[in-house]
Amino acid sequence: MDKGRFIVFEGIDGSGKSTQLKLLGKRLRERKLKVHETAEPTDQPIGALVRRILRGELQCVDPALAALFAADRIQHLADPNTGLLKLIKEGVHVICDRYYFSSYAYHSVHAPMEWIIQANSLSAQMLKPDLNLFLDVPVEVCLQRLSASRDNLELYEAEANLAAVREKYFEAFSRLKQNEAVQIIDGRGSPEEVAEAVWQAVGHLFETHGF
Repeated sequence: MDKGRFIVFEGIDGSGKSTQLKLLGKRLRERKLKVHETAEPTDQPIGALVRRILRGELQCVDPALAALFAADRIQHLADPNTGLLKLIKEGVHVICDRYYFSSYAYHSVHAPMEWIIQANSLSAQMLKPDLNLFLDVPVEVCLQRLSASRDNLELYEAEANLAAVREKYFEAFSRLKQNEAVQIIDGRGSPEEVAEAVWQAVGHLFETHGF
């Protein structure tokens, strides 16, 4: 049995990751492929705790929050029943909204990037994405989208912070360019236009399936 592919959508909040993940999943299912769509933080116990912190329901210093993200990620990978490693081994293609580059970018605004990379080193050893897709959208556009779709912004969604996070993403991409497959996608177009650009970037990964 062929192993499944692992594709990750990255980007600052409001960049359209969730929309593009669903559109790619639909496109793959139309081609009769087995697909699992997922996101981080997860809905498992550690991820649920992280989501409460992001909503402002609980307080947590940033290094501790970074560690919780890393722990949730390992559980996401290694859970014996629903873990991504198990699914990929079974031939399921996994599409994930955020993975360790999100931690590198968001948490290194407040802590050394090297420490964040080391904190996630086990995840990087366990499963490296076949492709990281970064949806690049200006901060002001992302904030307009967030304001139109939500009543309240989350912990990291202030303009200055999102601008800093975007810079940290590119710092991380440059730092790890020898070890990671990253494709930058212009996310300013319509959902359909961006989806076509996404397919142009990922289609070659499914050539063994005749596409």
